[in-house]
Amino acid sequence: MTDSEPTLAQLGEFTVIDRITAGRVQPPTVVLGPGDDAAVVLAADGRTAVSSDMLVQDRHFRLDWSSPHDIGRKAIAQNAADVEAMGATATAFVVAFGAPKDTPAAAAIALSDGMWTEAAIFGAGIVGGDLVSAPLWVISVTVLGDLGGRAPVRRDTARAGDIVAVAGELGRSAAGYTLWLNGIGEYGDLRRRHLVPTPPYGQGPAAARAGASSMTDVSDGLAADLGHVAAASGVLIDLSAELLRPDHDVLAPVAATAGADAWDWVLGGGEDHALVATFAGAPPPGWRTIGRVLDGPAGVLLDGRPWRGSAGWQSF
Repeated sequence: MTDSEPTLAQLGEFTVIDRITAGRVQPPTVVLGPGDDAAVVLAADGRTAVSSDMLVQDRHFRLDWSSPHDIGRKAIAQNAADVEAMGATATAFVVAFGAPKDTPAAAAIALSDGMWTEAAIFGAGIVGGDLVSAPLWVISVTVLGDLGGRAPVRRDTARAGDIVAVAGELGRSAAGYTLWLNGIGEYGDLRRRHLVPTPPYGQGPAAARAGASSMTDVSDGLAADLGHVAAASGVLIDLSAELLRPDHDVLAPVAATAGADAWDWVLGGGEDHALVATFAGAPPPGWRTIGRVLDGPAGVLLDGRPWRGSAGWQSF
């Protein structure tokens, strides 16, 4: 981007919105997209799963690490994972974007392009939002999801005797963050995974169809997020280091380079947006068993002992 490119202030809100929305093809679930006071989106079974998230510059992303396109993809991915964790499929997103008035308009367009790139993976659309002046970049995303006629999979319904299983990979984003933070240029795939997560799209509904008793996405860290499930369900969750070893062993050489503990990444690292669920029986294809649910005071163990490592992401 160069100084000669027009800024948001120079083009104005509606010109930028026109450029962002031009040529976009909405999915069939969108009756009315951007351009009016509100969008109209179909809810096939009469219910809609809804979740919101905010990303703030230098707290959730850095412009010296991430391109606007990457930030757009990340914003959509983490919100889509929330409704996947309910057993739903993301169908539409509403996005509000705040940025300084001297932000190049091309950056806002690239951000939107990234959002559309990610949403296209599972057939969703960006149906509306807002554009405002702000002292730094702030992105607020609301996702709508279709439950497909199924009951939502909640956090408070895990039962003793269930197995714990995960879809997706663990610790990659935390490893990538450590590499970025320490200026380690090796392991480009992990550095990339911190910038753009890869949720296991489609596995939330698959788990719901297979009878998952509870489910959440790994946004704050595996131990922290399962701690929410344990507290809500009143159960004890015991994870197996042996069953988690494939994630640990992939990351161990990277941790050695960075002077870190791979177990902290696997159990305490967030933003992978893998899905973790409990099942009364065997999990469906694409899921792997990592532990079990027990009677007992609410908590999370590793091989029968309380996890004393990283507590995961803290919002404040």
